[in-house]
Amino acid sequence: MEHIDVAIIGGGPIGLACGIALQRAGLSYAIFEKGCLVNSLFNYPPGMTFFSTAERLEIGGIPFVCTKPKPGRDEALEYYRRVAQYFKLRIHLFESVEQVEQQAGTVGRFAIQTTKAAYAATYVIIATGFYDIPNRMNIPGEDLPKVTHYYKDPFYYALQDVLVVGGNNSAVDAALETWRKGAHVTMVMLDDDIGERVKYWVRPDVVNRIAEGSIKAYTNSTLAAIREQEVDIRTPEGIVTIPNDFVIAMTGYQPNFHLLRSCGVELSKDSKLHPAHDPNTMETNVAGLYLAGVVCGGMHTHVWFIENSREHAEKIARHILANYSSS
Repeated sequence: MEHIDVAIIGGGPIGLACGIALQRAGLSYAIFEKGCLVNSLFNYPPGMTFFSTAERLEIGGIPFVCTKPKPGRDEALEYYRRVAQYFKLRIHLFESVEQVEQQAGTVGRFAIQTTKAAYAATYVIIATGFYDIPNRMNIPGEDLPKVTHYYKDPFYYALQDVLVVGGNNSAVDAALETWRKGAHVTMVMLDDDIGERVKYWVRPDVVNRIAEGSIKAYTNSTLAAIREQEVDIRTPEGIVTIPNDFVIAMTGYQPNFHLLRSCGVELSKDSKLHPAHDPNTMETNVAGLYLAGVVCGGMHTHVWFIENSREHAEKIARHILANYSSS
């Protein structure tokens, strides 16, 4: 069983930032990513534009050069690939962590089982993000093949009756882009308006499309049922049934709470499921186990982003180094 100082679970931008910080601190580490490099970003729609400017997405002090005010998905993928290669980060791609077990009688020492091997680590950082587990609607028909919680290329939906669930950035992007490819688009939103966090340069576009009737929007409404050729929408006026070919459910995502619980991380008793951790060190209630990135917010996945959680890497590295120095 190979021993490393720190095991980092998650190979997204924050996981890479943790690897850089630990490498600079002289600690041995390995980054475990179940998919490709920055897997979540890879699964974003090809034309997606970030809300943040390039400099706020930088890690490791490496400049992110971008020709536009805000970078897109492809530029971000190329940037993080170059960063990983520049630092020669030790990354185990397509190797999923199946179990993290704290060894009895040894504080901060963990046995880690992946799909490929077993490892021992003195410390563990969970930086798994939140993009892998969609929030389900729990309605009849949600598992039909025509339903997706991940939006990719708008051309796929050309000339089809498309229902988009949600009113925030992902839903708005899907609605506008599929409409521009000739889809007949309907939006279903739980609230009475487009979300406040929608990108400011996109919001007027969708508001105008709804106002002119190009996109039909049901507000204060929920999707009630999905069938092969139609859907039921629960509106304030009652159930409305409309023709439908595809449902794009942009209902949000959640962290891997199963992994957190299995590691012994305590979650708040309310609906936020906030994982216990010290914001100064990022250490959880489990000694030697840390959180980094959006996973820290529990169900409040809009609290942490790359730009405001990059600092987690430095906090963790300092705390681990201090523990090494005092031991």
